[in-house]
This record gives sequence, structure tokens and C-alpha cells, in this order.
Amino acid sequence: MITTIQLDQETIKVDLAQPLDISITLSGDENNPIAWYLEQPIIEPVKEGKWIAKVTEGASVNFNNIQFNPHAHGTHTESVGHISEEFYSVNKALKQFFFTAKVISVAPENYGEDFVISKKQLQRYVAKNEAEALVIRTLPNTKKKRQQKHSHTNWPYVLEEAAIYIRECGIKHLLIDLPSVDKEKDDGLLLAHRAFWNYPENTRLDATITELIYVSNKIEDGHYLLNLQIASIKNDATPSKPVLYKILS
Repeated sequence: MITTIQLDQETIKVDLAQPLDISITLSGDENNPIAWYLEQPIIEPVKEGKWIAKVTEGASVNFNNIQFNPHAHGTHTESVGHISEEFYSVNKALKQFFFTAKVISVAPENYGEDFVISKKQLQRYVAKNEAEALVIRTLPNTKKKRQQKHSHTNWPYVLEEAAIYIRECGIKHLLIDLPSVDKEKDDGLLLAHRAFWNYPENTRLDATITELIYVSNKIEDGHYLLNLQIASIKNDATPSKPVLYKILS
């Protein structure tokens, strides 16, 4: 299904029949990724006395409760409400859902005892006003990321200088395959979050960060159309389903 889409002053063609899903499915079992020291999410049927809301248990329907944390259990999109004193829902931040995007692959570099993504690295891949969204795939990239247990691993993170550079390039939607753009244990500084949103000096209320994505190695670096869909939940973050479409020449 070849479709022509007008985005601001740019007209692009994409095949909507060829979506590239870069989200991680919340599964509620041992295969589910986990971060921030929580246990795995729970998906289980409602129970009322001896009645169990599961067809295989004699019910007429399957009727499950789901207990999860959007930040810890899968692909999620967050607004500045994640770090602000005042409540700000991600539903207010995201009013449009299609964006030009660039996918890049970056091998985090050594930085003391950590591994980081630096401004110097990003300058090789991203230019000013090149895209509205930036999708960062960290290297090495294996399928294990879809089930990774991230707690206490000191994952790679984005340096403050790199987050500022991303912001100055005009990127409004940052997507990454890590649990956070910031260091796991940083004493609450959240430097990359603050720099990207420019909080609190001149806060970018319409900017979002999407974490815990998975970009298959079959997806080449380059330019795409991004469809960023979120769950309609009044919260600083919700589960999301980012989908890429290759731009046709």
C-alpha cells in the first residue's frame, strides 16, 4: 500500500504494508525485560470466589488484570512530567503521531567505569534539522535485549553534552534501546533527561523520550517515517508502540 504523506513542507512516500515494529511486547512472564529493581509484570485472570475468568477454566471469556510499570517493563514513551514537580501527562505532549526519523547505530564508548554516548559520536551521524525523531540502536545489538534484566547492570547512557546536541539538532522525539537515557545510579541528577527537555529553564513540553525499544539488525540505518503510538493513560509515561516505515525514493 504505497502512500504519499505530507509532513510540514516535505512530501514522502512509504509502503504502509511494510511496518517495522521497534517495540518490545509486554508478556508477563520470565521473557519480559525488567529494569528498576522490580519483579516481572503480572497478567492473570480475574478471580471471584471459585470463578476464574479464563475460558479454559470454564468461563465464557478471558478477562485479565494486568499489573506493570511502564518505565520498568517494556517500551514506553514519557513526557517532561517524568521529572517535573508539576504533573504533565504524556498525552498532552504527544498530539501528532507521524514524524520523520533517523535510525543510527552507536557503540557506546568507554568513560571511566562507564560506557556512554557522547556528543562527538553523535556529530558523525546527526545534523541540525535532519529529522524530527532520532532512533538510537546501541551496539552490540542482540535479540537478548528483548528479555534483558537491566537492574544493577550500569547500562550505557547519554552524556549531558550529547543530549544538548540532540536538542539543538531539532530532535523532538528521542528513542533508545536502553531503560533510560541516564545512568542507572546517578543520585537523581537525570542530566540527559533535563538537557533534552531543557528543564526547567525553557521546557520543551512537546518533546518525548521513548526507552526500551528494540531495533532489529534487519533495519538499516537511515531515514524513515515514524508512527509513535501511545496508550491513552493519564500519566507521565505510557506503554507505546513505535513503528517505522522505510521512505521510498
